[in-house]
Amino acid sequence: MRAGRVVGCPVDEATVLFIGLGRVTAGDVVVAVDGDQAGTRRAFVSNWRMPAPSPRTRQGFAALLSTDGTDRALTTIRFEDEAAGAHYVVAPRPASAEEAAALLAESAGPQAAAVMDRLVDALMAGNVSFRGLRTIAALLQATHASDGFVELVGESHDGATFLQGWSRSMAPGRCRVSVVGSAAPVVADCGIAVFPRPDVPDGAAGFVGLLDADGAADVRDIEGLVFRGRAGWRYAAAHARKRIAGPLDTPEHIRSVLLRTQSAPDVLLSLRAAANSFEGKETVSGLPYPVRMGLDNAFETDGGNLLVSGWLYDPDNHVAAVRLRRHRAAARLDECWTRLDRPDVTDSFDDQPDFAPGLRGGPQAHGFVAHARLADADPEAPLYFELTLRDSRRAFLPVKPTRAAARMAALRQIGAIDPATCTLQSIVDAQIVPFLSDCKRSAPVVDATIDAGAFDEDCGPPIVIGAGEGEDHMSPLLALLALDPETRAAPIVIAIPAERFSRQAPRLIELARFYRLSARLVSAKGAGDVYDLLEAGTQALTCETVVLLSAALIPHGKGWYGRLVATAATLKGSIVSPVLAYEDHSVRWAGSWINDDPDDQPVVGRYAGYPLKAVTAMKLTRIAAASLECCIMPRDALQRAGGFSGGYMGSQEKGLDLGLHLSLSGMESFLLPSVQLWGCDDTPCPDTPAMAAVVEEIDRKIFKRRWASALRKESEKRAV
Repeated sequence: MRAGRVVGCPVDEATVLFIGLGRVTAGDVVVAVDGDQAGTRRAFVSNWRMPAPSPRTRQGFAALLSTDGTDRALTTIRFEDEAAGAHYVVAPRPASAEEAAALLAESAGPQAAAVMDRLVDALMAGNVSFRGLRTIAALLQATHASDGFVELVGESHDGATFLQGWSRSMAPGRCRVSVVGSAAPVVADCGIAVFPRPDVPDGAAGFVGLLDADGAADVRDIEGLVFRGRAGWRYAAAHARKRIAGPLDTPEHIRSVLLRTQSAPDVLLSLRAAANSFEGKETVSGLPYPVRMGLDNAFETDGGNLLVSGWLYDPDNHVAAVRLRRHRAAARLDECWTRLDRPDVTDSFDDQPDFAPGLRGGPQAHGFVAHARLADADPEAPLYFELTLRDSRRAFLPVKPTRAAARMAALRQIGAIDPATCTLQSIVDAQIVPFLSDCKRSAPVVDATIDAGAFDEDCGPPIVIGAGEGEDHMSPLLALLALDPETRAAPIVIAIPAERFSRQAPRLIELARFYRLSARLVSAKGAGDVYDLLEAGTQALTCETVVLLSAALIPHGKGWYGRLVATAATLKGSIVSPVLAYEDHSVRWAGSWINDDPDDQPVVGRYAGYPLKAVTAMKLTRIAAASLECCIMPRDALQRAGGFSGGYMGSQEKGLDLGLHLSLSGMESFLLPSVQLWGCDDTPCPDTPAMAAVVEEIDRKIFKRRWASALRKESEKRAV
């Protein structure tokens, strides 16, 4: 270093540290670079008096200058202060952080630490970048501001990060800590507590800290901490052999030192709460109060959507909050669950004097059903109940959820409840319907295909059959298709659930060959009903138009396929459905319509119950939504619409949902009354009539919840 020349050290992409000899005023100074006539930038300057002044200068300075992100190298710099406006030439080679720190230490001597503190104060005042934080750490280490080590880093289920190590300058209480690591820099509040350690250097003490959950870093990325200690800015590096504790092990590490720590009361309380965290064990049974908990069912679908049920025995109201937790995500259940009477729980504790309630004859609503969504949590992390008592202690109950489709989970949960109970309606409205509505759709996937004979999808629109009811009813359907000259020549796709494919495929191939049909068998993975099978069947084709057909339907006579194809040819891009009838010659479906019910809420209805002869003479009619059980439509329409919606328990509203979506998105739907097919209604839950009624009610509520706003707008449009 010499007068008239400065050495630059890049701090980050937009900041350079200059070190030079000369008299420059401390603080914010206007500067000009590379011959600018007027200064347009500002620099922060920290200066010092040299311990061994030379004849030409008695001062040194360090300046932080923003380069505005420019990539070109600076050649000159001029500080426009009243004392001196001298130009400085920038050294052509930039210095590393270690070299810059060595120059500063050599020039400033004992003042180097104070100068570095002022520079770091200025750097930390803004948003520190990844590179900038690394440079700060290097500068602190090079100026001997390293202080201790981080020896243990622990994860927690609450999202906070536990730190343990030793330091000379770490002060108890709360402070801001910058985490240096391989990921983006993390600046977070940290509660610090100190404790005596005989195995550390004189003047040092052990410390433990909890990094705030909002800014917690990945424990494997932590390389060190930049913090402001008792004597200024310091850097504590992560020890080369640091230990990493998982969420189940961290509480024990905290408890091992908690009784010896000293800090502010709020920090000690947070450490005590972290020490009382979930360790993978059931701890409710160890509470010294009449509080016990049990789990009946726990179902989980995609996206962290959960439906849980069980019981909580708390006759004296010791429990202040009940949460379902996983990693950093939590859902408060006691504010939204539905309680139901569980006299069996009351009876099981009546013979235990220590657990009997203070007042006999109290409420027996110990049971609960709850829906929760932990969307942002790690699905592999443990799931558990957390009970927070009124004295602030916590207890835990591990939960091992069963992975299930939303429909099956809801059916099993409803099946476990007495249909006659007065709380069933509340459970449906507050828990089941939101659970199903929040379920993400899981699209079916084509797992395998087998062609029976020569399959040529160019021989007319393929007939896609969803074989959702087993193979027994497929024999008469295939026979009828073979007896009709039009369908015998058409390509036929039969979609079968993957779990039944290996069992049913050989028999269906044999039938197709016997009837000399051009058939392709498709194994559909993840198909929950006939609509999912129809969607999977279309994925195994590349043609422009398809005819969808549920295997539960039977054509009424010959020629139905040809009339559908001919009609669709005159209505390009539309959907055409035939009339669906019952065996007693009454109408099951003859079009859907949108209308207003008496309370001014738009609804979607269907023509049903009329004698079949009342509609056979009708002409082609435009309708609000087609029946996708049997229709002819563009093949890619399903994919463009996003497929059939998930969350419905039956198929009636599920098919209506997509049919209405296609119609309102601009794809016209028509009814062709001259074509009829026979079939019965969908029976989503054949166990009991009462259960079937509950399932139908749930689907109606889900449909109304999803479509209320859109139907109201459509009704208003038609009224205008």
